Order: sequence, then C-alpha cells, then structure tokens
Amino acid sequence: MIPALVLAALLLPGVAAAQPRPFTCVGAEQLEEDVFAIPFPRGAAAPNESARANLDAAAARAKQEPDRMLCVLGHAGPQEGGAQSGLQLAARRAGAVAERLAKLGVERDRIRAEARRAAFARGAVPEERSVTVVLLPAAPSQPGQ
Repeated sequence: MIPALVLAALLLPGVAAAQPRPFTCVGAEQLEEDVFAIPFPRGAAAPNESARANLDAAAARAKQEPDRMLCVLGHAGPQEGGAQSGLQLAARRAGAVAERLAKLGVERDRIRAEARRAAFARGAVPEERSVTVVLLPAAPSQPGQ
C-alpha cells in the first residue's frame, strides 16, 4: 500500500519531479561541434580535477544556449572489466558527469546520460576512459511559436 503522503505528492501538480524534456541521443556521437571530452582515470566512476576545465566549458556553453539539450555518453575500456561491468562503469561515469553539469547550473531535464561502447568515444586519451558531452543542435522552431 502506498503511504498517503507519497500518493498526495504524486497527484498534486508541481510537487512531483519535473519530467525530462523529450529528445533522443541517437546519432549524437556523429556530431562534430560543441563536443567536450571528459577524461577519467582507469577504473574511476567520478571525474577528477583534470576534467574540470572541460566540464566548466561544457556547462558554460550549455548555459549560453538554454534551448539546446545535452547528451552525456559514458565509455569504459576493455581493460576495465567485462562487457557488462564495462557498460555499468560507463553508465556510472555518464551519471556522474550529468550530476556535475547540473551542479554547475545546467537544468537536469536538459541532460540525458547514457552508456556507450568505447568505439564511440573521441577526444580523450585513452579514448575509452572518457565521457563525451554533446550539445545537440537547437530544434527548429515550429510555425506559430
């Protein structure tokens, strides 16, 4: 049985957590502009100090253009565990970067964090130990808006 307080929070407008904005990260790894590589030490799930400049740059760019969504694509290398544990590490990395971006002032509902295979990583050395932050192009405005 759901406690009455939880049920009330779910039913009252404005009380429940904001829904993410609808967008997809399919094809984000193909984009060339506004792409930021966030390096990670081997086996680490949280970015360290060497990632600060790129995280700050990605957050600043995202705040300049609030209509653009962000795809945070996590990667892990083959030496960081098997296929399943590597994808789990990649997901934790993407989540950690998404949370950092939110703490830097990017609205959380503009960010989608996903794990990807290392083949999609670029811009960090070694590439498979990184997170790629991609600012998606702004959606074209609809007539009448």
